Amino acid sequence: MPKLTVVVPAYNESDVLAIFHERLFGVLDKLSLQCNVLYVDDGSRDDTWSVIQSLAAADARVGALKLSRNFGKEVALTAGLDHVDADAAVVIDADLQDPPELIPELVAQWQAGYDVVYATRSARAGETGFKRFTAAAFYRTMELMSDVPVPRDTGDFRLLSRRALKALAQLRERQRFMKGLFAWIGYRQTSVHYMRDPRKAGQTKWNYWRLAQFAIEGITSFSSAPLRLATWTGMVTSVVAFLLGLKVLIKALLHGDPVPGYPSLMVAVLFLGGIQLLALGVIGEYLGRNYAETKQRPLYFIEEEQLPGQPAKGPDALHTHATQQR
Repeated sequence: MPKLTVVVPAYNESDVLAIFHERLFGVLDKLSLQCNVLYVDDGSRDDTWSVIQSLAAADARVGALKLSRNFGKEVALTAGLDHVDADAAVVIDADLQDPPELIPELVAQWQAGYDVVYATRSARAGETGFKRFTAAAFYRTMELMSDVPVPRDTGDFRLLSRRALKALAQLRERQRFMKGLFAWIGYRQTSVHYMRDPRKAGQTKWNYWRLAQFAIEGITSFSSAPLRLATWTGMVTSVVAFLLGLKVLIKALLHGDPVPGYPSLMVAVLFLGGIQLLALGVIGEYLGRNYAETKQRPLYFIEEEQLPGQPAKGPDALHTHATQQR
């Protein structure tokens, strides 16, 4: 029987995990597949790890990973996918905004021959109009600027075949934008549409500052367009400044008019200074990413591990395993 693993990254989700787990297995139990679930605790500060441990103790089909600290959702998702040993994996958040009841449709498309089946949001319930506007703007900006087409209005909720998982495992870059990586590997991909529900419990971890950082991460990871834009802006500004300077010089030589005074000079200086600082900021973003890559640090460390159907591994066992690998 084919094996399916559901990977669930979680950070401070103790309020919703029990409800999510019940709904998830209500779906998995009806599938004609050998199913298990792998929860990844991304350094939670509440009782998330205790809840995950209790779920794993009650059902041998449940596995658990505890990262050594909060590495961020993209890395937690990577850690979970690295530990999948199945014919396919489904990625889903624990907040129940993405309904587990959609998993059978993802599986059906996988069985029809697709390697990546992603869930596209037809509507986003429970979110402000400004949040929906900024999300739509981000996905459409990515579509225009990215070297790889990233599906619109699509989060991490998707199914990956074994072939897609193996391809994804080879991408070890430190600055990880998983939506772009899912698209970059290629293979046969299709979408399933659904209505996104409001969060069932707990608080969202994505404020506008983190969303802005996430947008910058996505654009700089999969597009060099900001660098090209800075180059062309500098060229156009230089040409315009040269023509204006030439005009002032000719006017002064022919008519004896004085050079424009202090206000116009300050406007020109501030404008050109702002353009230069913006270009330096864009270059700094790319330079910082190259710096992070050259250090070649591990993506994550695991504090505790219990894979489905296997005994738990504490810190000592994990340290011994890492030493043997080196």
